[in-house]
Amino acid sequence: MAKFTREDIKRLAGENNVKFIRLQFTDILGTIKNVEIPVSQLEKALDNKMMFDGSSIEGFVRIEESDMYLFPDLDTWVVFPWTAEKGKVARLICDIHNADGTPFAGDPRNNLKRVLKEMNDLGFTDFNLGPEPEFFLFKLNEKGEPSLELNDRAGYFDLAPIDLGENCRRDIVLELEEMGFEVEASHHEVAPGQHEIDFKYANALKACDDIQTFKLVVKTIARKHGLHATFMPKPLFGVNGSGMHCNLSLFNNGENSFFDSRAELQLSDVARQFIAGILKHAPSFTAVTNPLVNSYKRLVPGYEAPCYVAWSSQNRSPLIRIPASRGMSTRVEVRSVDPAANPYLALAVLLKAGLDGIKNQLTPPAPVDRNIYVMTKEERLDEGVYDLPATLAQALETLQANEVITSALGEHILEHFVEAKEIEWDMFRTSVHQWERDQYMSMY
Repeated sequence: MAKFTREDIKRLAGENNVKFIRLQFTDILGTIKNVEIPVSQLEKALDNKMMFDGSSIEGFVRIEESDMYLFPDLDTWVVFPWTAEKGKVARLICDIHNADGTPFAGDPRNNLKRVLKEMNDLGFTDFNLGPEPEFFLFKLNEKGEPSLELNDRAGYFDLAPIDLGENCRRDIVLELEEMGFEVEASHHEVAPGQHEIDFKYANALKACDDIQTFKLVVKTIARKHGLHATFMPKPLFGVNGSGMHCNLSLFNNGENSFFDSRAELQLSDVARQFIAGILKHAPSFTAVTNPLVNSYKRLVPGYEAPCYVAWSSQNRSPLIRIPASRGMSTRVEVRSVDPAANPYLALAVLLKAGLDGIKNQLTPPAPVDRNIYVMTKEERLDEGVYDLPATLAQALETLQANEVITSALGEHILEHFVEAKEIEWDMFRTSVHQWERDQYMSMY
């Protein structure tokens, strides 16, 4: 059931002194884009008549087929609390449509809707996501640019005065709550300068919208505190990187399809098949859930990030953990995803992998309840534990060889995503880095 009607939005715009509306969407690389219109053009936007040049957006269309239309999702209406007194700015998240009115295949949000339809066809009504995004706060320099100076030296769950990011984090939470978020927890993470804010789960589409909004709020409020917030997975050597653990669950008409009170671990056959699908396809979807060259600096042993494909209900070293809660809260936590991922694409490949396990009634391997980080390679092989890709190049190669995961992206997104990421890898591969100079300049 829709939350807002056209009349509601026009009324709320007037009541809140809204002067501008941002029509937002997300490109293939996960970057938020927007067309800002004055409130006088709101009626036109609600009629789906706002056009933009798609050829200017990464991975969208060629110059000769550039006209695209923005179709606002009325339920994403929100007024930004921090905007000026002379008139506030509101936001509507949009789907992208072609000039003939059909959904654009290169729109990540439309693509997720397509995969969700496949879920519905299998008899499930909802796919829920509870994200746990982490980020770092760095000080801005005198030019207002990000520095590498952290604003605290705190650790896990520390408080002020050690955690100097506490006030910034609290303001972020207050802004999120004013925008309708139900924040469940906010705390300092393991690394200095690292933070986590968890908000309540929602259906996959809304949760992805929320992640994009969350990133925007975090960066905006951080800057007001003289700080730069980054969702880069591994900004610093020698400390933990930032992840975005994804807590996933399938529902059917209000019932959690992952819960079975009579089964071992109270996990249903559907849950086990979903786990098996995730494990089977994990190496292939990693290019999407961990899309940067830098992502693979996080996926290394010793920093609590999962680089081994296994599952457990008892420890946090495998790719998948099953949290202790049961009943309606029964869920599968995929721990490899990082916050640089385009959430719409990440959820599409995760769902597709899990559904493949259900459709083919796959059986997961036995859980690995030991600390995988201290196991030898031989012990891991004996347990059936294998590694995630070690580089973006390896991940892209594995992605393209998997028909299930490539079909989760569709031809248009796959082609443009791979092209952009191969360019990124080649730029990194051919660059000369400071580490090389430090190692070799004097020696050779």
